[in-house]
Amino acid sequence: MATARVLRWVSAIGWGVLLLGLVAWAAGARLGWVELVAGGVTLLAVFACALAFTLGRQPYEVDLRMSESRVVVGERAMAGVVVRNTAAHHVLPARIELPVGAAEVSFALPGLARGGEHEELFAIPTARRAVIEVGPVRSVRGDPLGLVRRAMTWTDVHELYVHPRTVRLASTAAGFLHDLEGQTTRDITSSDLAFHALREYIPGDDRRYIHWRSSARTGTLMVRQFEETRRSHIVVALSRNAADYTEDDELEIAISTAGSLGLQAIAEEKDLTLLTSHEALPVHSRRQLLDSLTRLEPGTGPGGVVSMAQTVSRDVEHASMAILICGSAVTAHSIRAAGAVLPLGVRAVAVRVDADAEAGVSTVGVVTVVTVGALDELPRALRKAMR
Repeated sequence: MATARVLRWVSAIGWGVLLLGLVAWAAGARLGWVELVAGGVTLLAVFACALAFTLGRQPYEVDLRMSESRVVVGERAMAGVVVRNTAAHHVLPARIELPVGAAEVSFALPGLARGGEHEELFAIPTARRAVIEVGPVRSVRGDPLGLVRRAMTWTDVHELYVHPRTVRLASTAAGFLHDLEGQTTRDITSSDLAFHALREYIPGDDRRYIHWRSSARTGTLMVRQFEETRRSHIVVALSRNAADYTEDDELEIAISTAGSLGLQAIAEEKDLTLLTSHEALPVHSRRQLLDSLTRLEPGTGPGGVVSMAQTVSRDVEHASMAILICGSAVTAHSIRAAGAVLPLGVRAVAVRVDADAEAGVSTVGVVTVVTVGALDELPRALRKAMR
């Protein structure tokens, strides 16, 4: 096992030097060629010296620290690696490496005295929405020629969530309803706020709802009936089908739009369902919502606005508003078809992201279409749409 581990330390160049040294030594000895033997011995000596650089313990205690675990696109994110010498003696210099997303950070670790400590700080790029894996931290010891390289892993992988940018929406701009208990329906119930009519008392009815004045007038116990009311239930459906967008920035604006609407619903404690063209996302808290949106990647397949509208009709009960979010590649015909699929009584809004278009509001069938070219245009465009 130990031998196999040592063999993994040798680089391709190191194997080449070792094999060339052995061949030169053997060939020189067979042919009586002293110079060839000397060359082979020299190469083997170089390899042995390189191997010596990796021997010995690496007595480190390594700590990977991150200033934040979650930031918004464009915010500053810093991380640091702290290395301590836990040995009772001085340790030789080494190199520290760690992956940061698709890139790699490395720095020279100087020799450390007993109990010595070295800290290295670095910035993590946050220009794009992503989940960036930072680490694990490795200490690397090897020779200057790169023949042998011994790496030891010291930490686990840390994740940095770069959340999409969001904007604050006014309540009316988000289209949320401010009735006390929700929307009145045609369903009749024995207890609620919206009075409907009177009927004769049936044993088992709640006596609190007896209407005594009418009962006295008719000589029969009469009880109140009510129309059932429901909480406002907002459905935000985001297409992540790459075919619905003409450029990557459109998808990013669409994701930010979904995040802005979702955060507004959570802030107002409204019932919220967040769907994409491929799955339903958890929305129990602000962090969970933004984490879910951060992990989204462009998808493929037939899913689009019509498919999302069908999902809303099939899987979401009592929706009061459905907001479909898509890119500029989605046609007015598709939006009209999506509106036709949604249940009656559900207010249909489509937010269409088109980087080359001016912000505006139009109507396609039963759908109110809000067009935005940038995230900052969203609050004003929604206010206009909800008038």
